[in-house]
Amino acid sequence: MSDRPAADVPGSTEDVVALLVRQHGEIRNLFDEVEASTGEARVDAFRRLVRLLSIHETAEEEVVHPYARRAFDGGEGVVEDRLREERDAKERLSRLDRMDPSDPRFLPELLALRTAVMAHARAEERYEFIHLQRSTNAKQRATMAKALKAAEATAPTRPHPGVETGGRNLLFGPVAAVVDRARDMVRKVWGGG
Repeated sequence: MSDRPAADVPGSTEDVVALLVRQHGEIRNLFDEVEASTGEARVDAFRRLVRLLSIHETAEEEVVHPYARRAFDGGEGVVEDRLREERDAKERLSRLDRMDPSDPRFLPELLALRTAVMAHARAEERYEFIHLQRSTNAKQRATMAKALKAAEATAPTRPHPGVETGGRNLLFGPVAAVVDRARDMVRKVWGGG
């Protein structure tokens, strides 16, 4: 049996909703890891959290939200609410990303971010994903999962508040992604921020 997720296995079909809900679980687990760790382990876990949150939200903004806007009655309002939450989370995450994880203010700020992100994830699952599931068939959701994975592969790895729409992500995202990924490489090679 392969250890690779279904979405990474050639010819596999994964449901976009299942993929996103699984990522919400991974985000929750990374929050747990950051909170429970100290020192370099906390720094490493937090960097992975920043990366996952940034990539996850960008991919949702490029693939899921544009579809949801037009897929069901009230979709526009549901998406606007989610985008406001995402902008708030990006602003909080951006502030945290500039902080030293050993700073005594870091953990309370992280807990506030966690509360906001988990409320956002529940709202997506309740108000957006349920409609997405009802308004699509399995093949469409599998196609969306592939599109989501493609968006993730080129998404920025840091938060960029103000870039919450699919259009803005497509316009600014590639440049931000190159800068972010170069910065990640420098950080990996040399350490530090």
